[in-house]
Amino acid sequence: MHIILGGTGHVGSAAARALLDRDEPVTVVGHDPAKAEEWTKRGAGFACVDVHDVGALRAVFRTGRRAFLLNPPAPLSTDTDAEERRTIAAILAALDGSGLEKVVAESTYGAQPGERLGDLSTLYTLEEGLAAQPIPATVQRAAYYYSNWDMAIETARERGVIESFFPEDFALPMVAPEDLGRTAARFLTDPAKQTGLHYVEGPRHYTPANVAAALAEALDRPVRVAVVPREKWIETYRAAGFSEAAASSYARMTGITLDRAYRATDPIRGTIGLRDYLAARVPAGA
Repeated sequence: MHIILGGTGHVGSAAARALLDRDEPVTVVGHDPAKAEEWTKRGAGFACVDVHDVGALRAVFRTGRRAFLLNPPAPLSTDTDAEERRTIAAILAALDGSGLEKVVAESTYGAQPGERLGDLSTLYTLEEGLAAQPIPATVQRAAYYYSNWDMAIETARERGVIESFFPEDFALPMVAPEDLGRTAARFLTDPAKQTGLHYVEGPRHYTPANVAAALAEALDRPVRVAVVPREKWIETYRAAGFSEAAASSYARMTGITLDRAYRATDPIRGTIGLRDYLAARVPAGA
């Protein structure tokens, strides 16, 4: 049995579907009981668990042999770094005594030690915690999710504009959640002792200009990039509903991503291109 944390989100659900396609037994872990029917119809089990409940989460882990660990994002109105570190601590504690033979964890390009670096530092904490415990662990460092652009579809459709914190011509490793899910499923079904740190990205790097062009094609209208200057990043995050602490952390994470331009030397490459991903998400008749 494979236990999938974050199984109702983009990557976790893709991992669960990929495993079910292989006729592997799956239990999806989520916090919304309304999602249970969708997964039971697919042939999966569903466990409605608060990941902060260490005992309950450990009990779910004990029903399986392998687990996909995805730290759920904290609400943006909270201190996201603090909340996500609390969740990571609970997940790591639940592994103790779980009896699992292998785990696969979702991390990110650029994961590094530090404070107030958003996912870069919180997911590094997860990586370090896994390295310090005895269950064999594979870490999947993901490139920038295509799904981060999902919210741009509405502004592109309504105003012909997408906002970007990156320059229009800044090339960034990006990846489809579906490719991440399929890769995670492969790691989960590999031999237990076959572990390591792996980078996963799409077929090529993309720029915000590429995003605008893909949406212009899908929407059949001109779309331009409006670049948010660095001095306006925190203000823009705050206007989008981020707490002051979250806005500060996300701004620092964005700055590091822009300044260091992370690249992987030998990444695993998915097959889904940005244009196909976005075209599939444009509402019919938009």
